[in-house]
Parts: sequence; structure tokens; C-alpha cells
Amino acid sequence: MSAFDPMAAAVDWLDAYRAHDLSIDDLYTDDAQILCGCGTEKALSGSQERKPYWRARFVDKPAQDLIDISDRGGDVVTITYRTAVDVVQAILSFDAESGLISLHRCGPL
Repeated sequence: MSAFDPMAAAVDWLDAYRAHDLSIDDLYTDDAQILCGCGTEKALSGSQERKPYWRARFVDKPAQDLIDISDRGGDVVTITYRTAVDVVQAILSFDAESGLISLHRCGPL
């Protein structure tokens, strides 16, 4: 059993996203990957690639309302949210020891 609450961590992630807070990158492990299927598919790893991604994302596709959040077990959470353009589903896989995101996969529904 994890010493952290992945559902709460996913809500913290969405809150940082909605606040356009670049400290969202602190919620990822150093080598975490983002596999984004929104628009042009992107595969990013490391803070140097994630920070520009988030800067653009805050402008181009800011998160709005939470639609759904579900615990998929094994420290994986699916979070579905609305943007001005569409509805996006993000699957966040957490590292059980650090409580940080190790893999982030997202795309429009």
C-alpha cells in the first residue's frame, strides 16, 4: 500500500495546471515522461523538455473544469478535464516511493 494518496496528488496536479503554475514540473520525477496526444503527438522527458511544454500548454490549452477522476489501482489515476477546445483525459502513473509522477499520458476524448 502506498504511503501517499495518488488521487490527492492528481488533484494537486490539476490545481497547478489550472493556476498556470510552472511548479507543476516539481510534481514529476526527474526522468518522468509526458506522452501527449493532444494535437501533434509529443514525447517529452526531463525538466528541460517539460517546462516549455507547460508554458505552451498554459496558453494554448489551459485546463478548466474537472469532469472525472478515478483510481485505476497500482498508483495510477485517470483524470478527465475540460479545456476551451475539448475534453482531455490524462493518465498519471506515480512512483510509489516519491509520490511523484513517473509517466503522464494524455489525449483528447
